Amino acid sequence: MPELLTQPWPWYVAGPLIGLVAPALLLLGNKSFGISANFRHACAACIPAGIPFFRYDWKKESWNLFFILGITAGAFIATQWLANPAPIKVDPALVARLETPGVNDYSRIVPQDLFSFSSLLTVRGFIIMVAGGFLVGFGARYAGGCTSGHAITGLATLQWPSLVATCCFMAGGFLTANIILPFIL
Repeated sequence: MPELLTQPWPWYVAGPLIGLVAPALLLLGNKSFGISANFRHACAACIPAGIPFFRYDWKKESWNLFFILGITAGAFIATQWLANPAPIKVDPALVARLETPGVNDYSRIVPQDLFSFSSLLTVRGFIIMVAGGFLVGFGARYAGGCTSGHAITGLATLQWPSLVATCCFMAGGFLTANIILPFIL
């Protein structure tokens, strides 16, 4: 059993399992899957200000806060006790492409040359982590939900705005990875 949990699962197993979350939530409690709304729920619970955006019954959505806590606990358990001891496999063509901008450390799931506290103090790290994080948060709010909410629940319930948002998320990701990121690196 531990081998099953420490190895990557193939897409044809993990994908359908993720896809089954949306109908399970809908059938079991008429709930929609999504992550980005948790920030609003947490703010509404912790900041009792008179801001109209945060004045709603967040307790009805408390299940979503427990869901995100479960994701966080599961990630902690996975990294502490179920981590795969094998080195990270990175495509040799990608390694060759990233050597020029100085990305050489592949000891973790994300390159430490780009995603670490020391790289946060560089212009490149600040742009990637802070500016990129802001744009992701702004985009999720502007689109009315995050990629997981739109691509999993929205598409499963045949919502046209979710199809448009998912197509835009994908186009933005392709554009950023292939056009913008090489300039930043």
